[in-house]
Amino acid sequence: MSSWQLRTVPLKFQLSDWTLFSVSVPLQVRGARIFGQGPSVIKLGPPSDELMSGSQGFLIRGLPVEAQLPVISRIDDFLCYVPLQYQHCYIDLGQSFESYQKKFSSKTRSTINRKTRKYAEHCGGATPWKTYKAPDEMRDFFLHARTVSKLTYQEKLLDSGIPDTEEFLAEAESLAAQQRVRAYILFDGERPVSYLYCPVEDGVLNYAYLGYDPDYMHLSVGTVLQWLALEQLFNEACFRYFDFTEGQSSHKLLFATHQQQCANVFLVKNTLKNTALIRSHMVMDRLSNRIGATLNRLGIKEKVKRLLRHSR
Repeated sequence: MSSWQLRTVPLKFQLSDWTLFSVSVPLQVRGARIFGQGPSVIKLGPPSDELMSGSQGFLIRGLPVEAQLPVISRIDDFLCYVPLQYQHCYIDLGQSFESYQKKFSSKTRSTINRKTRKYAEHCGGATPWKTYKAPDEMRDFFLHARTVSKLTYQEKLLDSGIPDTEEFLAEAESLAAQQRVRAYILFDGERPVSYLYCPVEDGVLNYAYLGYDPDYMHLSVGTVLQWLALEQLFNEACFRYFDFTEGQSSHKLLFATHQQQCANVFLVKNTLKNTALIRSHMVMDRLSNRIGATLNRLGIKEKVKRLLRHSR
């Protein structure tokens, strides 16, 4: 695992896909790695590290676990809260693209190929896209990516679009100078319609930021760009894994070659204030999931999302 870093962590209170507000908590944070780590955790124990000044506890992101953990429990003087448990998806890049394609059923391969052909036909016979990896290319990438990000569901509803700051651009340029970033834009003529940004750590590409123009949803531009990028990455043969990072989705499950059960684990001081905050978040999270499931069952979730997008 990485070392602890004291950070202010936002606990977002969401209703379905709408962020109502967030409460920040100072915690010691570190991320677990699923590559080259020891066995998965079977039972959580109390933290062995001391609390830093001002810290309310610990947060371990992406901890490999053997089985589902209880959402809330007590461990010594800490309240243990596990709001997210998921299949951590990744792709083993240590093979050829031809071998990778064999993981898909013939029907799925046909569907992906049909989507890429359909988009090429939409663009007049060829698919315009570009890879960005040099320092002097990063500003151009971010101009295009921000154009798309402003339109996306992630930015409008979740405030999680690609950052629009000079500090983030400078970080990307620094990574590019070390050959530690790959970024991609899919175009329709001169118009950017999808982006993907992947910084590299220890030979692992991280699926950090992505988005697509909702007007192009019917053309599956996110899938098209993912497929093009992966083909290039397999042919480059420079990286060990493509890590889909935190969370689970049908997109990640489709493209992944491997999965590992993981969890985000909070261990916070068992005070009255922290207990009220954690339990309130847990109740809101359950309510949000039920509302989302109901909207899905009624077949109106996408309509509600579109309504919320245009209301902002």
